[in-house]
Amino acid sequence: MLRIFTDLAANLPNDLVDRYHIDIIPIHCTVDGEPLDVSKGFDGPAFYAAMRAGAKTSTSMPSPSVFLDAFGAALEQRDDLIYIGMSSGISGTVGLARSVAAELREKYPARKIAVVDSRAASLGEGLPVLQTADKRDAGAGFDQALAYAEDLCDHMYQIFTVEDLEYLRRGGRLHSAVAVVGNMLNVKPVLFGDHEGHIVLRHMNVGRRRSLDTLAAKYREACADKSAPVGLAHCDSPADTDLVIGKLRAAGCTGPILSVCYEPVTGSHVGPGTVALFFYGPAR
Repeated sequence: MLRIFTDLAANLPNDLVDRYHIDIIPIHCTVDGEPLDVSKGFDGPAFYAAMRAGAKTSTSMPSPSVFLDAFGAALEQRDDLIYIGMSSGISGTVGLARSVAAELREKYPARKIAVVDSRAASLGEGLPVLQTADKRDAGAGFDQALAYAEDLCDHMYQIFTVEDLEYLRRGGRLHSAVAVVGNMLNVKPVLFGDHEGHIVLRHMNVGRRRSLDTLAAKYREACADKSAPVGLAHCDSPADTDLVIGKLRAAGCTGPILSVCYEPVTGSHVGPGTVALFFYGPAR
């Protein structure tokens, strides 16, 4: 049997995780120093309301033992596994998984283990996970599923806009002076994930509406297949997300659109009000 693993940052709803039999590696998050328990679900509006009220959030990678235990249990059952993880451009989680996989290959030489760097987060990671699991369920073996996952990740296009530049400043993604002046002038950045999975600034729009328009415009310009799945993630900003969905449909999108509230791992770094769009475009 082939097992598909990912991590909490993939932003997948529990019902889809269960339906596709996906294994989730937890990533730790705290709010004002207290651990956030998402094992029974994530209350996004409450989390982002706390951030707006000044709560301090932090995240940390899983320990090696978490990967050893999870991967080891699958291998003991004589299963092969593919782990599709959060971008190495923003986290060391994939690097840790690769180290653990190398150790386990020596212990289980008959089993196949692969670690795929999605070079994305949220549904930029989650959509390839779902589609790879679906490919497996349709009969794909390890090699075919792995090649499919890598190709999906190569073509994942991710673009997002934030409401408050302060969260990007705290995370070192934006210079302090730019953040202060930008907030004063109501400047809303549009950011992309580059080919290495790093977050880069591409546009600075005046006003929220223009930044949302830019998301849809980039979809119209770069989407390779408008019948393919699309992902939208938001940090407690459902009305703006609905607005973008309408713009995507107007731009010719006929594929399924999965809309979710941003998980806390990535959401805590981009902040309340963020809206992110994920679709398949040119190879990165």
